Amino acid sequence: MNIYDYGFTDELLSENRSGTPARVISVHKGRFGIVSEYGEGFARLKSKEYYYESEDFPTVGDFVLIDYIADGDSRITATLARKTFFSRRDPDVGRREQIVAANFDYVFLMQSLNENFNPKRLERYLTAARQSGAEPVVVLTKADLTDDYLPYILEASRVAEGVATHIVSAKTGYGMNELDRYLQRGKTLIFLGSSGVGKSSLVNALAGEEIMDVSGIRESDGRGRHTTTHRELIMLRRGAMVIDTPGMRELGMWDVSEGLGQAFSDIEEYARMCRFRDCRHENEPGCAVRDAIEKGELDESRLESYRQLKNEAKYSDDKAAYRRQKEQWAKSVSVYSRKMKKEGKMKR
Repeated sequence: MNIYDYGFTDELLSENRSGTPARVISVHKGRFGIVSEYGEGFARLKSKEYYYESEDFPTVGDFVLIDYIADGDSRITATLARKTFFSRRDPDVGRREQIVAANFDYVFLMQSLNENFNPKRLERYLTAARQSGAEPVVVLTKADLTDDYLPYILEASRVAEGVATHIVSAKTGYGMNELDRYLQRGKTLIFLGSSGVGKSSLVNALAGEEIMDVSGIRESDGRGRHTTTHRELIMLRRGAMVIDTPGMRELGMWDVSEGLGQAFSDIEEYARMCRFRDCRHENEPGCAVRDAIEKGELDESRLESYRQLKNEAKYSDDKAAYRRQKEQWAKSVSVYSRKMKKEGKMKR
C-alpha cells in the first residue's frame, strides 16, 4: 500500500525523527486504526512518548510514525505536524484543547434547501473552517426540494463572501459534477452540517457506492439520526478521502480569533477605525462599526453574530473568567448609571 496515496508528503518528516509513516484512519478507545506501507492495521500509543514526554495525542487524519509489529498492534511513537485541524474544549478534562480531526484540505459547509437552511449556522461553520486553515466550500444540498435557488445563493454569498457555493442533489445528481474539482487523489474532505442535511447521501453519491448508512428522516422535524459511533477516514474509489466524525455537530468555538477575523473581515475592518481599541460597538463615541450600520454599509445582524461567536469563544475557553468579565462590565455600567442619576438630582 502506498502511504502517499493517503496524502503523505516527505516534507512532514524531520531529520531527527525515525519510524514508519502511517495515517490514522479511525479512533477507538485507546486504539487507533492506521494505514501504512504494510497495509491497514491497528496501533496503540507508546507510553513514554505520549504520557511522559507530552507528544500530541493523535486523532483521525493525523500522520504519525510507528514501530511496526506484524503480529499485533503497532506502537505510535510520534504525531507529525498538522497542516489543518478542528479542535474543541475537551469534554472530559475541561480547559484543555481536544483535536477532533486533522490534515484535511476542504471543509464542506452543508445546508439543505429547506427549513434546515440557517445563515447563523453557516456563519458559525465558516468561522470554524477559517480557523482550521482549510479551504471552506458552501454546499447547498437537496436541490430537488425547490425550484428557486436564487434567495439561498444570495444569502450564502452574503454570509460567506468569496467562498465557492454549489447547489447539489444527491438524489437526482444535479450539480454533483461541480464537486469533482475537490475529489483529487490524496485530498481529504470534511463536512460541517446539522443532522438531516444529507451528509451520508452526499458521501455515497461522491463515492459511487453505499459506504455510509443513510438514516431515516423524522417527519416531525425533518432531522435525521446520526449512526456513526467513532471517528474515521474513508477512502473513495477515485482517490480522495472523507473524514467522518460524530462530534462535529457540537463543535465548539475554541480559540477562533483568526477564524472570526477572516469570516467577519467586514466588521473587523471597520473596528480598526474605532476611536477606542476595546470598543464594544454599542454606544461608544467614535465607533466606526455603529457608524457603518447607520449608513447602511454594514448589516446589524452581522454584528450580532460576530458578538455571539466571540462571546461563545471566550466562554468556551474559560467560563469563570468570562463570567467575571461580564459581572465587572455590569458593575461598571451600574456605577456609571448611579453617578449620572446623582449628578442629575444635584442639578435640580
